[in-house]
Amino acid sequence: MAATDTDTSTDSLGPLLEPASIAIIGASNDPTRIGGRPLLYTRDAGFAGPIYPVNPNRDSVQGLPSFASIGEVPGPVDTAIIAVPAPAVVETTEACAAAGVKAVIIFSAGFAEMGDDGRRHQTAIGQIARSTGMRIVGPNCLGVYNANHGFFGTFTSTFEAGQPRPGRVGLVSQSGAYGSHLSLLATLRGIGIRFWVTTGNECDVDVAETIGWFADHPDVSVIVAYAEGIRDRDRLFASLALAHERRKPVIFQKVGRTEVGADAVRSHTASMAGSDAIYDGVFRQFGVYRATNTEEMLDIAYTASFGIFPASRRVGLMSISGGVGVQMADEAVERGLDVAPMSDAAQAKLKAALPFAAPRNPVDITAHAFNDPGLVGTNLDVMLAEGTYDSIVAFFTYVAAAKAMVGPISDALRAAKTAYPRCLLVLSIVGPPDVITRYEEAGCPVFEDPTRAVRAVDALAHFGDVFARPLPDMTASGPPVVPLPAAPIGEAVAKALLVEAGLRVVDERACATTDAAVAAATTLGFPVALKIASSEIPHKTDIGGVMLGLDSPEEVAQAFADVTGRARMAHPEARLDGVLVSRMVTGGVETIMGVRYDPTFGPVVMFGLGGIFVEVLEDVAFRVAPFDTAEAHRMMRELRGFPLLDGVRGRPRGDLDATASALAALSRFAAAHADGLDSAELNPVVVLPEGQGVVALDALVVPKG
Repeated sequence: MAATDTDTSTDSLGPLLEPASIAIIGASNDPTRIGGRPLLYTRDAGFAGPIYPVNPNRDSVQGLPSFASIGEVPGPVDTAIIAVPAPAVVETTEACAAAGVKAVIIFSAGFAEMGDDGRRHQTAIGQIARSTGMRIVGPNCLGVYNANHGFFGTFTSTFEAGQPRPGRVGLVSQSGAYGSHLSLLATLRGIGIRFWVTTGNECDVDVAETIGWFADHPDVSVIVAYAEGIRDRDRLFASLALAHERRKPVIFQKVGRTEVGADAVRSHTASMAGSDAIYDGVFRQFGVYRATNTEEMLDIAYTASFGIFPASRRVGLMSISGGVGVQMADEAVERGLDVAPMSDAAQAKLKAALPFAAPRNPVDITAHAFNDPGLVGTNLDVMLAEGTYDSIVAFFTYVAAAKAMVGPISDALRAAKTAYPRCLLVLSIVGPPDVITRYEEAGCPVFEDPTRAVRAVDALAHFGDVFARPLPDMTASGPPVVPLPAAPIGEAVAKALLVEAGLRVVDERACATTDAAVAAATTLGFPVALKIASSEIPHKTDIGGVMLGLDSPEEVAQAFADVTGRARMAHPEARLDGVLVSRMVTGGVETIMGVRYDPTFGPVVMFGLGGIFVEVLEDVAFRVAPFDTAEAHRMMRELRGFPLLDGVRGRPRGDLDATASALAALSRFAAAHADGLDSAELNPVVVLPEGQGVVALDALVVPKG
């Protein structure tokens, strides 16, 4: 098999994934063993380059001359596979580097996932990669393959169930076993995998870099990734940005969503799973589709491989069953697709063709299609010409596989695809493989389950939207970087910092005495709020240090005595600076904005609605800082409680533009202080009616350390 024209002279992963020659260290004469399978698979696939078995105990391995060491191999080696016991791996890797090998795949396990000793050995392997430039996959991986190239550097047993079919999908997985499972199911499904990489413990090559390599490769059009954790955020961001630039969909399954799952991740590949909600925010920020299970992952990869990403979320539904039409409509609406009705004129045309049809949308053409196969083409023409749908899902079950129907329906679909090449036509059909292939060759993905077909449309409409807009600006500059004050930072200072960053806080006065508090309240105007002022008491509500709705000088005086007394009892060691008195802010919707420093992604901004929405429902959204106002608007709309901000049931619409500006300003502040900021919280932030802005009532800034 011929290699591609990719220039690997400056491409460090090229020799790994498109090697001209390979060596197998620990090669076995038994083709069923770990060291024997890659040799068997690669020879059977017709790999064009030399294969060098390395085994000091044999003169030949599976009919090929064997060599005692990698140093004795007579020719250059692009990729060497190491299948030796863990104690010999570091020495073997050093020998590969000394021999000029460009890339190494380490099958062997027993490294960081096993404890401190294994972690030290894995660190040594990584240092070899960094000091020599030799790329290393693993350890503790199942290898890689290039189906078009005939290179199968893996010991997976799944090939016994079917050789991978070459295609345009790049698949990368931290987990070797799950990566093999995905590869097998893709093969059985007829999805062509071009490149397959399992990264294991990732001492060097990782999922993030591999995504970028796929994004840059001309023969990959769809990227599928599975990961348990990411170590290099900048590499991930660069790779995802490149995939977006090249209009290549990334379908990502990230596990470790629960505490139990995160613990299991750490014991598996020694990877830190990180906060799942933050990963979710990152994927949304970069337009990645996050799959939750194997079926969804492969369904979307399969549909995306047809290369059509709808320009809108308007979907037309066609069915020979009224009941299934309702089922598809329910699924579409629940997923946020636009099941817009046909125009009156279009409905009249469909009624003229079939008087007892239901032409609104879903369009029910009934089983009369058996008597008049031309109804399929007629309905498609009208739906596409006058329905302005960018996607159509058609349910035909076995009707489309009946011998008398295959020709007319496939011809109608081909004609529709010719007339409307950018419309995504997805079918729900049950039939033999040759019939399914015929419809696929007409340009139509095929599913047995109509709801899975609708789900696939939702995913591809997501990519259509993502590719139509630029990625958020993550280079926005913040305020001049002045080091944060030493901890602890009091509320008044915290608010001053945020005001300087461009946020609005409530008008308030710092008061050291009762008389000063009463005077401030009188100046501000009643009613007022009063809270304890102390940099050493961050959570004032917990000790009864906040009192609201004070309507008179007497109430203010009593409140001063009450909150200072409670503070002294709860924190006798704390320094008290008096109280803060502010005007009460009424109306609007209470929200919360915050910043936390994530070990993987750095400063991350959080937004949610106040009260039960955060505390019980955990209805929050995250974004990595910094980001622009357009991304802030998308962030807000992810909340289940967003209708409260948008004016549900006659409530005044909140000032969404001001909210987005505040979130973007907070993100710039977080990014500017990335090295010194541990966390920040503005709670509550009141979103006032449209045109009146937002105002933070309380603020907390915590420096690192």
